[in-house]
Amino acid sequence: MKEELLELSNQSLFIAFILLVISIIPVGIALKSKNVWGSRIGVSLMYLSFLLQLLYFVLRWIAIGHAPVSNLYEFMTFFGIMLIGSALIMYHLYKPIIFLLFAIPVSLIIMGFGAVFTREASPLIPALQSNWLSIHVITVAVSSAILSVAFVTGIIYLLKVLNVDERTKHTKGLEFVMYCLVVVVGFIIASMTFSMTLDEKVLQFENRERVLEEAVYKMPAIVVNDGAVLINDQKAIEGFEITNAIDAKKLNSILWAFIVGTGIYSLIRLITKKKIIQIVKPLTTKVNPTVMDEMTCRAVVVGFPLFSLGGLLFAMIWAHQAWGRFWGWDPKEVWALITWLFYAAFLHLRTSKGWEGRRTAWMGIIGFGLIVFNQVFVNLVIAGLHSYA
Repeated sequence: MKEELLELSNQSLFIAFILLVISIIPVGIALKSKNVWGSRIGVSLMYLSFLLQLLYFVLRWIAIGHAPVSNLYEFMTFFGIMLIGSALIMYHLYKPIIFLLFAIPVSLIIMGFGAVFTREASPLIPALQSNWLSIHVITVAVSSAILSVAFVTGIIYLLKVLNVDERTKHTKGLEFVMYCLVVVVGFIIASMTFSMTLDEKVLQFENRERVLEEAVYKMPAIVVNDGAVLINDQKAIEGFEITNAIDAKKLNSILWAFIVGTGIYSLIRLITKKKIIQIVKPLTTKVNPTVMDEMTCRAVVVGFPLFSLGGLLFAMIWAHQAWGRFWGWDPKEVWALITWLFYAAFLHLRTSKGWEGRRTAWMGIIGFGLIVFNQVFVNLVIAGLHSYA
C-alpha cells in the first residue's frame, strides 16, 4: 500500500511539472497579444498543476507517516509548490500576466533542483520525530515562497526601468543574477546526465570525530575529503583534498554546477550575441513598475511575520525539544537569524526611510539569495546539526 501511494504521489508531481512547463506557452502568448484565452488557459493549467502538487504532498504524507519535508528533495519540492500557490494569489490580486511568466520558471528550477536528490522515504532520526518539525519546516517553506515573490517582482521591475544596453552596477548585478539561475540549471543537467551515464563511486574517509564515513559520488571527483579512498580497493582517488569540516561530495556537486552552468551561459551569449537581460527585456514593455514595487513590498509584509514564526520561534521550540537548548549557533540557525534581520531592515527602510523602486527591488533579490544560501549551501556544504536536511 505504501509503495502504491508513493508511486501515485510521484506520478502526480511529474504530471504537475509537465503542466507547469506547458503553461508557459499560453501565458507567453497572452503577454504578447490581447487574447484573453491565453491567460485563461495558462492560469487554468497552473491551477490544475497546483492541485496535483497538493495531491502529491498529501499522498506522500499518508504513505510515509509524517510531513514530507524532512530532506532536501521534499523541502525544495514543497518550496516550489508554495511559490506557485503564492504566484496565483498575487496574480489574482494584481493581474500582471508577466509575473506568472517569470514565476513559473523560478518554481520549476526550485523543484528541478530538489529532484536531483534522493527521493527515498526513510524513517526519521530521533531529533526529527516531533510535530514541531512539521510546523517549523512547513512554515519556513511557505514564508520563503511568499518572500520569493519579491525576488520575481524585483527582477521584473529592474528589467523595466533599467537601460540594459548600458554597463552600470545595476545591469551588471542583474546579469549576474541571471547567470546564477543558469548555474542552477547547470547543476540539474549535470546531476541527471552523470547519474544516467556514470557508475557511482563509494569513498571512505575519517570525519572530524575520527569515525569512518562513506560518501557516494555520482559525479566525477574534483574535490575529496582528506584521506579519502575508494572503498573497494582502498586506493586514493584523484582530486583536491580538503578539510573534513566541509562535505567534499556536496561541494563537488556545486563545482560541477558552476562548470556546466558557465558553459551553458557562455553558449547563450555566443549564439545570441546578447546578455540574458537584453534577451528578456522586451517582455517587460507593458509592465507598470509601480505595481511591481507594491507587489514586492506586500510579499515581504506578509512573508516576514510567517518567517519570524517558522524560522525563529517554532525553530527554537523544536531545538529545545530535540537538543535541550533554544539556540546553539549552528550554521543554519545563524543564517536564519541573518535572513530575519535582513527582512526586518527591509521593512524598516521601506517605512521609515522611504526606500522604494530600485532599492526595494534589489533588497527583494538579495533576500531571496539569502534564503537560497541558507536552504541550499549551508545544508549541503557546511557541516552542522542541519546537514541531514
